[in-house]
Amino acid sequence: MKSVAIVGASLAGLSAARALRKQGYAGRLLIIGEEAHRPYDRPPLSKEFLAGSIGEEALSLEAEDEDLGAEWLLGTRATALDGPSRTLGLDDGSTLGADGIVLATGASARELPGARRLPGVHLLRTLDDARALRRDLRGGGRLVVVGGGFVGAEVASTARGLGLDVTLVQSGPAPLAGVLGTAMGRAVSLLHADHGVRMLCGTGVRGLTGTDRVSGVVLADGRTVPADIVVLGIGSRPCTDWLDGSSVALGDGVVCTASGATSVPGVVAVGDCASWYDPLLGTGRRVEHWSGARDRAPAAVTTLLSGGTAGGELPRPPYFWSDQYGVRIQFTGYTGPADSVAIEEGAVDDRSFLAVYRQAGRPVGALGVNRTRSFMRWRRQLAGARVGQQPAVL
Repeated sequence: MKSVAIVGASLAGLSAARALRKQGYAGRLLIIGEEAHRPYDRPPLSKEFLAGSIGEEALSLEAEDEDLGAEWLLGTRATALDGPSRTLGLDDGSTLGADGIVLATGASARELPGARRLPGVHLLRTLDDARALRRDLRGGGRLVVVGGGFVGAEVASTARGLGLDVTLVQSGPAPLAGVLGTAMGRAVSLLHADHGVRMLCGTGVRGLTGTDRVSGVVLADGRTVPADIVVLGIGSRPCTDWLDGSSVALGDGVVCTASGATSVPGVVAVGDCASWYDPLLGTGRRVEHWSGARDRAPAAVTTLLSGGTAGGELPRPPYFWSDQYGVRIQFTGYTGPADSVAIEEGAVDDRSFLAVYRQAGRPVGALGVNRTRSFMRWRRQLAGARVGQQPAVL
């Protein structure tokens, strides 16, 4: 293999480039990124960077002396892929061929139709998004966060720390219920109540009000919540539209084996755009977390360089963390298969506890709230339980 093109210049793409060099690949390496920025860390965008406690230089994912010997095509968007010939079409009209291709285009934030036309309405996915939101938050006022996932919950926490009046609107029964389950989502959401965030759960959003600037959020039940700033955190969608007609199989993302291989030889996928087969679940799943983007890249690169004959070790179970109101929230494993969840250390009332999710008595997930040491023990245990599982064939 003499040339590899990585499409996506964020953490997943950078991790794939590092893995290629570490595994001995010495050929031509191209990294194509739609944003003009070098790779940067996204988790701080909703926390320290948004609060103004760190600057942009602290976001860099590259060491000062790091040199991957890569050609960087930043501010360049891939618009098409011919899978059989592994030829990329770029937004400047040019084409680029490679012996191997890594798809790492990530995901984009979902929007309410027409909402972004109003000043004061924000998404938070990129550095440019964070810059704009940070400027708006400096003016204070009333913030409405639509969506109770991790981005929405972290923005609410940061904004309260800056002194804003915050309302969080969530269509589900509680913030984070989609990822932690209803019971633990409600337990963790008490942090918002502790800090004066108004929560409106079980209701959707019909639209926004305002002419020159957003002035309110209209709920599905007809109520209007006044707002000077609105942040939309209503989920994401994989950036895979450009792959239509490429011969790469698509579902909720790029359909992959448990080692990152796609339906096209010489093409692998990693990061938020990739739906890797999970032997425990028996289906594909996108893992939209920092650790997944970093940890799965080496396996995908092994698959690519071996021509699909080797896939390396299976990645650990999904892991993510969130910092809200000075509290560290950590989760590993799965909630979907679980038929029970129980608190095994600490107490919800103390905002410090560890909960274990089980399926037919077997642990499948663990949640730690300000319980880092005991949580890490459970993380290692759940990772060890996967030893011996084999990647599936696509």
